[in-house]
Amino acid sequence: MNFLQLGKREAVVQEESGALESVHAASLDREKWLESEQAVAVCFAIAACLVHFLWNGRYGYFRDELYYAVCGQHLAWGYVDQAPLIAVIARLSRMLFGDSLHALRFFPALSSGAKILLTGWIVRELGGRRYAQILAGTAMLLCPIYLTMDNFLSMNAFEPLFWMLCVAISLRIKCTGNDRLWLWFGVVAGIGILNKHSMLIFGLAFFLSLLVSRQRTLLRTPWIWLGAFISFLIFLPNFIWEAKNHWPTIEILRNVDRLKNMPVTWAQFIVQQTFLVHPLGAPICIAGLWFFFRSREGESFRFLGWTYCFLLAEFLLLRGRIYYLAPIYPMLFAAGAVAMEALIEKYGRNWVKVAILAPLVVGGIVAAPLALPILPLDAAADYAHFWDVDHVQVEKEPSGKLPQMYADMMGWPQQAEVTAGVFKSLSPEDQSRVAILAKNYGQAGAIDYFGPALGLPHSISGHNNYYLWGPQQYTGEVVITVGMSLEELKPLFDQIELAATVNNEYAIPEENNLPVYICRKPKMTLQHAWPSLKFYG
Repeated sequence: MNFLQLGKREAVVQEESGALESVHAASLDREKWLESEQAVAVCFAIAACLVHFLWNGRYGYFRDELYYAVCGQHLAWGYVDQAPLIAVIARLSRMLFGDSLHALRFFPALSSGAKILLTGWIVRELGGRRYAQILAGTAMLLCPIYLTMDNFLSMNAFEPLFWMLCVAISLRIKCTGNDRLWLWFGVVAGIGILNKHSMLIFGLAFFLSLLVSRQRTLLRTPWIWLGAFISFLIFLPNFIWEAKNHWPTIEILRNVDRLKNMPVTWAQFIVQQTFLVHPLGAPICIAGLWFFFRSREGESFRFLGWTYCFLLAEFLLLRGRIYYLAPIYPMLFAAGAVAMEALIEKYGRNWVKVAILAPLVVGGIVAAPLALPILPLDAAADYAHFWDVDHVQVEKEPSGKLPQMYADMMGWPQQAEVTAGVFKSLSPEDQSRVAILAKNYGQAGAIDYFGPALGLPHSISGHNNYYLWGPQQYTGEVVITVGMSLEELKPLFDQIELAATVNNEYAIPEENNLPVYICRKPKMTLQHAWPSLKFYG
C-alpha cells in the first residue's frame, strides 16, 4: 500500500513538474514574442484603434457620413460621386452596430490599426528590425492625416489599405519570386477601385515605375497581366454603371476642380504634404525616398520610389487635392525607418534613436487636437487659430470658426429638427403630399438619417446621386425647401413663405442662417423641373 501511495505521489510530482515546465515555456514564448518586431506593430495597431474608439464619438456626424448612410439604403454598382464599396460598408455598419457615431465609425477605427500592421509588414520586407518598427509605428500612429481620416466614415480611411496591400504583395513577389501572387495583387487592386477610383491612378503609377526601372522584367510574366485582368473584371460592373449613366464621375471631377477646389501651385502642393505627415514626420518620408533611390539596400525596390514620384506628378497634373497623395505615405514611413535604423547601427549612435523619437512624439501630441475632436468646440477653434491652420484649405468655401473638417460636423440634427417643426405645422392633408427638397446632399442626408424618428418623409435633392434617385412620387403641390434661396425658388413657385431659419454658429457659413421655405402654387411639376435642379459637384 505504501509503495502504491509513493508511486502515486511521484506521478503527481512529475505531472506538476511537467505543468510548470509548460507554463515556463509558454512564458518564455510570450516574452520572446513581445520582444519581436511583429509585437511592436501589433501594439501600435491596438493603440491606434483605441485612440479612435475613444475619440470618434465626439462633435457630430460629418456631412458625407450621412450621405453614405443614405447610399447604403440604395445599393448600386455606382454613384455619381463615389465608387460603390463605401455604401456597402455604411449599410453593414448600421446593420451590425446601429446608427450612433461609434457605429458608423467602427470600421474606419479598425482601418487605423490595419494601416500600421501593413506598414510593419513593409518594414519587414525591406529588412527593418525592431527600431524601424518602432519609428514607423510612431510616425503612423501620430500622422495627422491618418488621425483625421480614420476618425470618420469615408473611403479615404480604407484607401491606404488597398494601396499598401499592393505594395506589400509586390515586395513579397520581389523577395520570393512567387509570380502567382500577382493574382492577389489584381484582386486587391480591383476591390480598391470599388472603394475609390484613385486606385486607377495608383495602378498607372505602379505600371510606369516598373517600366522605367530594372524591375521591368516583372512585366514579362503572364501572371501580372492575368492579375490586371482580374482587377478589370472586378471593376467592370462599376465601369458599366458609369457608361450607362454618362460618366458622372468625370463630370463631377471637372465641376469640383472648377467650382470647389482651392487652387494651389505645384510648390504649395508639395510643401503642404509636410502638414499631412507632420513636419517632424516629413524627414522620415524623405529618408524613405533616399532609401529607394540612393541606398544599396533599396536598389532592388527602386520601383516603389518611382511609384511615389509618378503619383506626385499625376496629382500635380490633374490638380488634385493635397490629401490625394496621402495613401502612399505608409510606404515612405516604412522605408525611411529602415534607412534611419541602418544609419544609426552603422555609425553606432544609439542616443540618436531617442533624439529622433522624442520630438516626433511631442510634435504628434501637439498636433493631435488639430486632427482629432479632443477639445471643446471653443477651445478647438482657438487652438486652430493659434496654429493658423486656416491657410491650408482644400475648398474655396470658408469654414467659419472651426477648421473645415470639424465645421462640416455641425448642425445636421438641428436641420432635421427645424424641418420637422415646419412639417408638423402643416395640415394633415398637406403632410400627406409634401415633398422636402434640399439644396445639397448634406441637408438631404441629415433629413433622411434623423428624419424617420421625427416623422419626416424622405427628402429629395438635385445634388449628386440624389438627382438620379429623382423626385419620387411628389408632384410639387406643397414643398418644404431647405437651404434654397428665393432666386432659385421664384422660377418654380408662385407662393413662397419663409417658415424657419436654422442657425448654428459652428457650422460652415453656407449651412448657417439656413432658410426653410414652404412653397405652393408650382409653375411646373417637380418631374418637369427636375433637370433644372441637377448639380453634380
